Amino acid sequence: MSDLTQHLLARIEAHGPMTVADFMAEALLHPTLGYYTTRDPLGAEGDFTTAPEISQMFGELIGLALAQAWLDQGAPSPFTLAELGPGRGTLMADILRATRAVPGFHAATQIHLVEASPTLRAKQRETINAEITHHDTVDTLPEQPLFLVANEFFDALPVRQFQRGPTGWHERLIAIRNGALTFAFGPELPQPQLEHRLADTTQDMIVETCAPAFSVASEIGSRIHNFGGAALLVDYGDWRSKGDTLQALKDHTFANPLAAPGEADITAHVDFEALAQAAPCAHSKLTPQGVFLEHLGITPRAQALAAHLSGDALRSHIAAHRRLTHPEEMGNLFKVLALYPENGAPPPGCMT
Repeated sequence: MSDLTQHLLARIEAHGPMTVADFMAEALLHPTLGYYTTRDPLGAEGDFTTAPEISQMFGELIGLALAQAWLDQGAPSPFTLAELGPGRGTLMADILRATRAVPGFHAATQIHLVEASPTLRAKQRETINAEITHHDTVDTLPEQPLFLVANEFFDALPVRQFQRGPTGWHERLIAIRNGALTFAFGPELPQPQLEHRLADTTQDMIVETCAPAFSVASEIGSRIHNFGGAALLVDYGDWRSKGDTLQALKDHTFANPLAAPGEADITAHVDFEALAQAAPCAHSKLTPQGVFLEHLGITPRAQALAAHLSGDALRSHIAAHRRLTHPEEMGNLFKVLALYPENGAPPPGCMT
């Protein structure tokens, strides 16, 4: 039994069942026992691999899309170049390399990273060859034009889960059964924030809500509305949350979320409709990642890189292109939502 499991059992015994959101927050961000606060979770030695770690092409195209959005808005200076949940810093390093030749872009750039993990903050400083300002939350980002990327950030924010009953909603909780953590349901209660979901759900269906995601999208959208900029939000999910999407990954394999909290990555699918509604600025249509990358020219870029490769390196490169773009891999599972100023244009690659 993990130390965090013992901590959670004691908390439930003392205070009663806890929400799924509270469980996720403890499992991922407990100061001394949380998953993100105690390790580097990425890569072959970790539990999962993100798109920037699969191929440099992902970060290059993201960077050029943001740089074009910056040019389209008159190349404001200075501006904030921000990333939420930057992992090892690979994506930002690729963005900076790809935009080196964009006139004036680097001179105007101020790099700001929102990162909760001390371990990953140290990795980011090693990877990114530039001056960085770290933030615990988005609300301390500078009040100036904001060009931002969030790749696999929103999926780790804590969700609450509600199951529809005959007249109200039962919140899904974490309780104790036979000395172990287990799922349970609270009493049926009205949930005013879910009134709009009565039209597209039936009894016993589960709906997820994520208040932290709403707050983050609101902060990002407010800066873009007030000062200009653009945001590319890349994650797995869909336009509207439906069903139980809570999942855990350990050693690149799906695991029981309750089995070893603090030792596995726990996520839920992103409700992009909620993000769009929270942001007081314009938003694109939800664009599949594969379509987005193809619009940006990933295949010609892949062919150019392939010309200098052979053997295992070439096979790995071809596999990376497929993994990022193919509908049966990340191409359809992951989506892109762009935020941008009213009366403006979305960044390249996004459907309108």
